[in-house]
Amino acid sequence: MSKVAVLGAGAWGTALAKVLADKQNPTFLWSHSADLALLINERRVNERYLPSAPLPPTLRATGDIEQALSGAELVVFVVPSHAMREVVARARPYLPQRALLCSATKGIENDSLMLMSEVLIDELGRDVEPRLSYLSGPSFAKEVAAGQPTAVVVAGKSNDETVAVQHAFATERLRVYQSDDVVGVEVGGALKNVVAIAAGAVDGLGFGHNARAGVITRGLAEIARIAMVKGGSPLTLAGLSGLGDLVLTCTGELSRNRTVGYEMGRGRTLDDVLSHLGHVAEGVKTAKSAYDLGTKLDVDLPITSEVYRVLYEQKTPLQAVVDLMNRSLRKE
Repeated sequence: MSKVAVLGAGAWGTALAKVLADKQNPTFLWSHSADLALLINERRVNERYLPSAPLPPTLRATGDIEQALSGAELVVFVVPSHAMREVVARARPYLPQRALLCSATKGIENDSLMLMSEVLIDELGRDVEPRLSYLSGPSFAKEVAAGQPTAVVVAGKSNDETVAVQHAFATERLRVYQSDDVVGVEVGGALKNVVAIAAGAVDGLGFGHNARAGVITRGLAEIARIAMVKGGSPLTLAGLSGLGDLVLTCTGELSRNRTVGYEMGRGRTLDDVLSHLGHVAEGVKTAKSAYDLGTKLDVDLPITSEVYRVLYEQKTPLQAVVDLMNRSLRKE
């Protein structure tokens, strides 16, 4: 492509920008912090968020969103879910009319309870939907940037545009699958972060592999319920954006959301954990929006509900586990 713009210079945004730039695409990485952009250009590495990944000369960071977007053929949104609407609104006047638009953000907006696809359409209009796609799957930024084999999925409503994005990201080390189930892919990517907090908590409490497996399996059931109510396919949740991402985030030591749960299981407060984390843990905010969405749609989400109570109502992780184990018995 003649130019690619990646909006969001966190670890994941930087990793995806590196993938695109390594393919000889002139790539602009936009940061809301002009100082961070300057440091990235000077030192050729994002020392704050991804210090392990030297960046190629085809990548340039900028704090000027108009400069980043001007002439871009592909625009990738990789900002925290709570910032998506603001960044899309800032980008809107400068988005090239025919640019492909891809979201690599996983989450549910707190106030509106919208998926990122719904936020993008709400801000940009229904006419852009054929150009929109959504990238998800089991993918730690550090490993992707290091070129370790990874498989992800990109979902979109328009086959041609989705295939174009699929090929834009695909490399010998990054295998990209295609899907037309936007809702399933997005719900899987968002709610797995909440379940990962629960999985981390049971590890932090010192429980065994049985407990973790139970959380992962029943967490997947909750994700599938929400996806189906919103029109997604349960089969999607058996794939990379569902089970794949869930297993990675619930078991991998690089998972920020698992870390939040793990440290709280060991007795630390949420504020203390977040102050030392240094990165966004999407599951913290998504726990609230997922809880509210489940209430709104009348969907039973017991694990999500307990994570919400631990994070926002000061319930102890141990009591949350006790209450989950003592729920009324039922069919699987």
